[in-house]
Amino acid sequence: MKISVIIPVYNAEKYVADAVESALKHDEVFEVILVEDKSPDHSLQACEELELRYDRVKLYQHPDKQNHGAGPSRNLGIQKSTGDFVAFLDADDYYLANRFDAEKELFKNPKVEGVYGALGVHYYSEKAKEQYYNLFKNSLTTVYKKHDPKQVFPGLIHKLGSFGLFSLDGLTIRRESLIKKVKLLFKPMKLHEDTEFLFRLSYYLDLYPGIIDEAVAMRGVHESNRITKVDSNKAKPAISRVILWNETYNWVKDEETIPENIKIHIKRMQRSFEIANAPKLKKWAMILKYLVVDYQSIKSGLYNINFRYSLIS
Repeated sequence: MKISVIIPVYNAEKYVADAVESALKHDEVFEVILVEDKSPDHSLQACEELELRYDRVKLYQHPDKQNHGAGPSRNLGIQKSTGDFVAFLDADDYYLANRFDAEKELFKNPKVEGVYGALGVHYYSEKAKEQYYNLFKNSLTTVYKKHDPKQVFPGLIHKLGSFGLFSLDGLTIRRESLIKKVKLLFKPMKLHEDTEFLFRLSYYLDLYPGIIDEAVAMRGVHESNRITKVDSNKAKPAISRVILWNETYNWVKDEETIPENIKIHIKRMQRSFEIANAPKLKKWAMILKYLVVDYQSIKSGLYNINFRYSLIS
């Protein structure tokens, strides 16, 4: 196997060396691609030192040397990659020794286009644990049981809570399948660009479970995590979910092969989080509007009204 590990780097001077070295421990890793995204700290210098130190490390920036976000940085990494497989790693996370154990066997089958594994949690300080333990606890980010690849997309869309979710850090993709079959790579979203990408990826590619009952990589939680701060802020999740489901609906509405009931479900999720994010006085007006607009969907049994009412409080 020749795996290209893509690491977008922003404000991670303290952590990026550990991330890189955790990837280089694996013989399957053909190259580690760092995409430095105009960090305000000394991340660029740290990346330059890593490129000098290790032959397998390659450093890139965006052509204009400006900040573009994690999604476009991963896209640049994919573009620059030369391995047969692509894996991802955040600059403040790290791989474990078993990271590619399942991949080495599963990818012998040419029908396997992607493999996903479980992500654990590492608190870098007691302060970080105190702040964010209620959000992550010591739980695995994983799909809870093994599923056929055709069940992954509807499972993520319809039953995200009970189905589970895998992380980019635990995902390995056949590069040829990614380039040929996924119409658009990462979108330039400020939040949830990874989840939106995983939705689309699981529709276009056959993704298989690898090691899902123990961690293959670790999420590094510290006080300055951008996403952690958003997810732990009670005022923000509804806003961020509106962004996620808006982008997901923008995709599915034009995808002719996606069943209508899934499109309706995604539209419901989009509107539900819009309602949750609306001022209290607007909530009932929005609910009444959507009840009228979606009467036929409700009548047909494809729409769950109770979900809406649960968002009023």
